[in-house]
Amino acid sequence: MKLYIISNRLPVKVSEKNGTFSFTRSEGGLATGLDSLQTAYEKHWIGWPGICVDNDSDKQAIGEKLEELNFHPVFLSDTQIKNYYEGYSNSTIWPLCHYFFAYTLYKDTFWQAYREVNKRFCETICRLIGPEDKVWVQDYQLMLLPGMLREAVPDLCIGYFHHIPFPSYELFRILPERAEILKGLLGADFIAFHTHDYMRHFISAVERVLRMNFKLDEIQLGNRVVRIDALPMGINYDLYHNASTQPEVRQAVDRTRKLFGDHKLILSVDRLDYSKGILHRLRGFAAFLEHHPEYHGKIALAMIIVPSRDHVGSYAQLKTKIDEEIGSINGAYSTMDWTPVYYFYHGFSFEELTAMYHMADIALVTPLRDGMNLVAKEYVAAKSENPGVLILSEMAGAAVELTDALLINPNDTGQIERAICQALEMPVEEQLRRLQNMQKIISTQTVDKWAADFTDEWNDICRKNISFRKKQITANAIGSIKQEYNRAKKRLILLDYDGTLAALKPRPEDAEPTPELIETLQKLCEDSDNHIVINSGRDHFTLEK
Repeated sequence: MKLYIISNRLPVKVSEKNGTFSFTRSEGGLATGLDSLQTAYEKHWIGWPGICVDNDSDKQAIGEKLEELNFHPVFLSDTQIKNYYEGYSNSTIWPLCHYFFAYTLYKDTFWQAYREVNKRFCETICRLIGPEDKVWVQDYQLMLLPGMLREAVPDLCIGYFHHIPFPSYELFRILPERAEILKGLLGADFIAFHTHDYMRHFISAVERVLRMNFKLDEIQLGNRVVRIDALPMGINYDLYHNASTQPEVRQAVDRTRKLFGDHKLILSVDRLDYSKGILHRLRGFAAFLEHHPEYHGKIALAMIIVPSRDHVGSYAQLKTKIDEEIGSINGAYSTMDWTPVYYFYHGFSFEELTAMYHMADIALVTPLRDGMNLVAKEYVAAKSENPGVLILSEMAGAAVELTDALLINPNDTGQIERAICQALEMPVEEQLRRLQNMQKIISTQTVDKWAADFTDEWNDICRKNISFRKKQITANAIGSIKQEYNRAKKRLILLDYDGTLAALKPRPEDAEPTPELIETLQKLCEDSDNHIVINSGRDHFTLEK
């Protein structure tokens, strides 16, 4: 039995230099959590290897190397990456899910490529899976895949996790392809989101777009049930909490201390993205410097921005504005021996990043919208010795758990300014108390627990659906029922109304029995050996009608 984890990218980066391919493992949170997942299933991973190759021999060489790791590549062309990944996934779905409607682009070529790539993933999976294998689909780039798999392999056990926000119905309904995307997701047996808000938005979209009704967190579709739940993703807590004991991290701490000296350190870590609220954050810091000259020369903002999609128009423009804003702040307030903003436009190693977490007096995490935001959890976890204060956007999924952070509205630069003041003036005892409260939560709700909770609930609903399928009446069973019926001299026949007598419709209130069914009921009632009972929660008038 095998568990196939399906994601847009494999947890390995393939690169080529002088005709030779190199393979670098990813240490991201998802890869770490799923690697440590305890399961009887043999784990495999399917996704794009991060490189576009046209030569069949190159594809074979890459595939053979990845197979050794139980990784199975889905090769995509440059055009498909442009239209499926940069196009529909990140220029249509991403901005819409993050409430940046004005940034949403629609092109037929985007949508066609999205369907085409989802289909290619489906074909790859179908070639690999066996009858008892399971498939766990990850994230918004593959929302059509569960439905395609369900059509190809009706009895397959399929799970799906959505790693970004799911928007409100009023926003989601803007998508021309809204119905097809929802049907695609409902191909899964189990669908999970980071928060109850995202879960509630999804249920609302299904009920209003597809005109289907949920009963609490489940919906029945034919002979199976789809369950929805909220499961917040965590981090490898021990990895970050114990990092400061490692010699490499201690050395990085010493270098960090020399760089920033005795300044109070505010840390900001983001991937380049308009959803992260970087400009609002800088303006809030600028307002703080303007209104609090007593902190000049005593505080520094270390801004780490990891490059991402900076060749895309909206991202390139954001990068330019960030550069200008930082230049403006440093130009206005810098002195010979003090720079207010230290700007790092590159990724940091684990050792360097955890050293920054360890040293930072304040973490400023203020996305305008974020599915979860693991930086906030990493900062809290890394505080094994030093005190510190987390300033966190209430629009981040992590805010649901990290209630001891200073929660702010990221659109309010005045609130950002006031939160910085509050953090700087907070007594050490209160800082430690807040950190310990948050550490209790994130040390329990780890990425390992997230993966285990998902698979436990997924297994439960899959068992339920297997049981449902066993209850289907076969042709042989129908013959046997007919024989028993004919032999019986006194029969009690119990019939349910909705879904049994009344044909299922998108809206249950529209369901009604067909003329053929009325005729069948009349024939049954004409037989004096029959006693017919109709069960229903409907009102008397509906049943009389």
